[in-house]
Amino acid sequence: MTRQLHLNAFLMTVGHHEAAWRLPESDPFAHIDVRHYQELARTAERGRLDSLFLADSPVLWNSIGRRPAGGLEPTVLLTALAGVTRHIGLIATASTTYNEPFNLARRFASLDHISGGRAGWNVVTTAGLDAARNFNLDELPSHRDRYERAAEFIDVARKLWDSWADDAPLGDKANGRWGDDSKIHPAGHVGRFFKVAGALNVPRSPQGHPLLVQAGSSADGKELAAKYADAVFTAQQTLEEAQAFYGDLKRQALAAGRDPDHIKILPGIVPAIGATEREALALEEELDRLIKPEYALRQLADTLRVSPADLQLDRQLPADLPAEDEIEGAKSRYTLIVELARREQLTVRQLIGRLGGGRGHRTFAGTPEQVADALQHWFENGAADGFNIMAPVLPSGLTAFVDHVVPILQSRGLFRTEYSGNTLREHYGLARPAVILEGA
Repeated sequence: MTRQLHLNAFLMTVGHHEAAWRLPESDPFAHIDVRHYQELARTAERGRLDSLFLADSPVLWNSIGRRPAGGLEPTVLLTALAGVTRHIGLIATASTTYNEPFNLARRFASLDHISGGRAGWNVVTTAGLDAARNFNLDELPSHRDRYERAAEFIDVARKLWDSWADDAPLGDKANGRWGDDSKIHPAGHVGRFFKVAGALNVPRSPQGHPLLVQAGSSADGKELAAKYADAVFTAQQTLEEAQAFYGDLKRQALAAGRDPDHIKILPGIVPAIGATEREALALEEELDRLIKPEYALRQLADTLRVSPADLQLDRQLPADLPAEDEIEGAKSRYTLIVELARREQLTVRQLIGRLGGGRGHRTFAGTPEQVADALQHWFENGAADGFNIMAPVLPSGLTAFVDHVVPILQSRGLFRTEYSGNTLREHYGLARPAVILEGA
């Protein structure tokens, strides 16, 4: 079968652009209304997209004056969306730094059962001191420690998902035997970060293991992804950067003993779509005009680890910014922002506009044909296996993509016209993993 794109719908409040909530069409409180997400889920499934993706963080970021703040817990929300959809995958973000393996393994196995095999887990390690202080910590664990914990966390989750053999439940009414105890294999894990004795209290789920997604692009993030991830969400600004990331991660996956085709690399793109290019650019300009610089300036200063007083709106970034190895938070995103500003010689005001739309992801304004061309060019030139579609305004941006871009991709043979499977793993062309017993 001809290689085809994988497309996910990134659902962020009323749009990925930070000023989307200020448009006349937007409901500033839709992000806490399940009906908003149900409409989006139905639209994305109508477009035959692979999955819905919900970001999350265990902290209230920044000032609530800037944009719709707070959010519904993603696995709870996706459970509600499972009931109004039949095929589309359901991916939730959850932190390995501020959870325990048993709780998350159970939560994602439950979502997989409820959805009939459509659950995915976006594994994050969570940067930021504010999050650490919500969980009995005075300091942020080091970048390396967070990723080593994440690797062990995933190992434990896999043991828990495999602690029931597929044929452990019997339901044998005649002999009064519901299940076979010999088919239960407690995790029995003792490691640096975790001690987990028992088996999971949920039978093995339809996918065996929910799809694993990873979203870090640092050296540690790529190492984790190469070993474990089924899909990687990444932020890349140029074709050359995307090609370099794509090639490097595929090589690392091969070195880790995996088939590189079994790890799907999906850069984010924020497409402002218009019937004409002028209309698309007008939407982008209107959104940028609605950004309040005072909020964005504080956020940028925090990201760059400088004082807001060090940033002048109509000047370029200071020359003496910290080096990446001094950053314990989101290393790869820090470097991306600094390199973007330096490469394009952006003023702070211009950089704020770019980040307000994409937060480091590629932004693109154009007609449906131009958006389709842009996706196809990266896909066919070794930069992507698909894309995380981050509509700048919701629901209109997702509707425009589904109604006008998807049909073009389908007509070119680049995207499915119908779902060929029922599970998220099947959408990605991935086999259901067999139970692997410890020590076998």
